[in-house]
Amino acid sequence: MPGTGTDTARQGQAPRHIAVLPRSLSGVLGDLGQRAGGLWHHAFTAQPLPPRWLVLGSGVLALAVVASSRVWPVARTVVTIVHEGGHALVALATGRRLAGVRLYRNTAGETFSAGRPDGPGIALTTAAGYPAPSLLGLGAAALLAIGHLTGMLLLSLVLLAGLTVAVRNAYGILAVLVTAGAVAAVCLFAPAVVQAGFGYAMTWFLLLGGVRPVIELRRGRRRGRTRRSDADQLARLTPVPAGAWVMIFGIVAVAALAVSARWLVR
Repeated sequence: MPGTGTDTARQGQAPRHIAVLPRSLSGVLGDLGQRAGGLWHHAFTAQPLPPRWLVLGSGVLALAVVASSRVWPVARTVVTIVHEGGHALVALATGRRLAGVRLYRNTAGETFSAGRPDGPGIALTTAAGYPAPSLLGLGAAALLAIGHLTGMLLLSLVLLAGLTVAVRNAYGILAVLVTAGAVAAVCLFAPAVVQAGFGYAMTWFLLLGGVRPVIELRRGRRRGRTRRSDADQLARLTPVPAGAWVMIFGIVAVAALAVSARWLVR
């Protein structure tokens, strides 16, 4: 009967489709495993430095992003991730109990830790936010200067993975995962020249992106808009006034940019 023959044909085709899926999946996983293994090998191997035009071009691109009134409000989320990550890392390093990190759509963030309400632990934790992007950029520049591009990218993934565990709101988790996903995709699938451009642009962005928030903080304080900033909290925790803390943040940011630029542009 026609109906019976059709049913038999469909039943015969099903196993073939089912058998193809595991082989395809295993092929994809095998390819990813090979790529990941190659990354791990390159992480400890010095790679050739890129041409100067790529280093300078990535710096110009990062400067355009930081200076743009349209792109910066979106890109600033990455700086906020590093800012709050700095608070969280120092809180753990000083023996405080990290209660969680929150990132918001308006690029603001909060880090909560438990411990003594005064003393060096809370002061260092509070002071760590604004210098964090600049210092991370300085570390990235040091690795790039000796040819460890892949190591720098993988280290950023490790730091993002650690921060993901501490984030306590949905938008914050999404922001960190999207950032980590972009870095991972470049590491796994992009050609060497694209990886180099991305790594250098990311480093320049952290360095330049560490300067602009300090400028915004100074402007905000002059207009009386930021009385709960890190600088104001530090003024209550230490004998140093808030304005001096803003100056310290600025010195760290500019110094990190100057030193890193000398390392990167040779």
